[in-house]
Amino acid sequence: MKNQRKIIHIDMDAFYASIEQRDNPHLKGKPVVVGGNPQGRGVVATCSYEARKYGIHSAMPCKTAYKRCPYAIFVRPRFEVYKQVSYEIRRIFHKYTDLVEPLSFDEAYLDVTENKFNIKYATEIAKLIKKEIYEKTGLTASAGVSYNKFLAKLASDYDKPNGLTIIREDNTQSFLDNLPISKFFGVGKVTQRMLHNLGINTGYDLRQLDINELESIFKNRGYLFYQLSRGIDNRPVEPHRERKSIGAETTLSENLDIEDEKLINILDELCEEVSQRAKDIKKMGRTVTLKIKYGDFKQITRSASLTNPICSHEDIRTNIFNLFKNIEHNHKDIRLIGVTLLNLINLEERTNITLFEYIDNRKTE
Repeated sequence: MKNQRKIIHIDMDAFYASIEQRDNPHLKGKPVVVGGNPQGRGVVATCSYEARKYGIHSAMPCKTAYKRCPYAIFVRPRFEVYKQVSYEIRRIFHKYTDLVEPLSFDEAYLDVTENKFNIKYATEIAKLIKKEIYEKTGLTASAGVSYNKFLAKLASDYDKPNGLTIIREDNTQSFLDNLPISKFFGVGKVTQRMLHNLGINTGYDLRQLDINELESIFKNRGYLFYQLSRGIDNRPVEPHRERKSIGAETTLSENLDIEDEKLINILDELCEEVSQRAKDIKKMGRTVTLKIKYGDFKQITRSASLTNPICSHEDIRTNIFNLFKNIEHNHKDIRLIGVTLLNLINLEERTNITLFEYIDNRKTE
């Protein structure tokens, strides 16, 4: 198509851990966890692919990571180093286009539909970027190439590490039809369980539901799932975007009593959706807000400011449900409910965790 966009999603491979392994040869090939104290309340910022084999992942409590792999090597994050490398990588991006939307230190969208070198194929640009990143930093990146952001991000995650995957218009539907439902944006554990209970396990299964069925089940998210199952995503690459909040809300198909189990389940799903969105863009928040609109259209909001930033489904749910149960509802039915995470920080900028270097010399000799 003449006007079809050309979008690249670049995702560095185990960014912090790869820098640690690059700078300390003793760590190469070892399960490295960059994060906090496994004996305290620290969290995993990232980990090497060797550590991921044990089920360790970012935002996991370091205590849990240590239980899964007692031989893991815990190292203190060096954020100034990571930031400097990130800037170096972004300079490479801007050689090709000014339409660069960073999501975090280690990933970004690029719109190369019109690029500074008039290179016809986005795949060629992705190859050049990957090559230059490796030559200048010694690090590998995975790239996804497609005609929208959703597909480009799916593609970059398809063949990690050091992968390059292209999703073209002529193979989009077959790619999505075979994709596990858990890979779709907005599908966390609760939604995945609900979909599985409905017999929906793949993108193909999801695509069999029409828009009315999806909206009756998932309310506002139904339209999103309808579009994504067909590869539709019209979001532009936004180079100057700074996200202030992450939220999800839904207008109920019928007013519900505050003690109705349906309402509780919907609130839980909204908490999960916000958590999933936060993790997707590697953000945490210091404030949670609950929004409620009653059947008489009166609207209230309640917020809680937190000492420690959060992003997990469990933490968001705990705080939101605390707000919910402490509201005097005066026996009113509810017609709209929403959850928002505010005062966002990058996961890597979390400053309240106790960090230290936990390296056993016997493991690195």
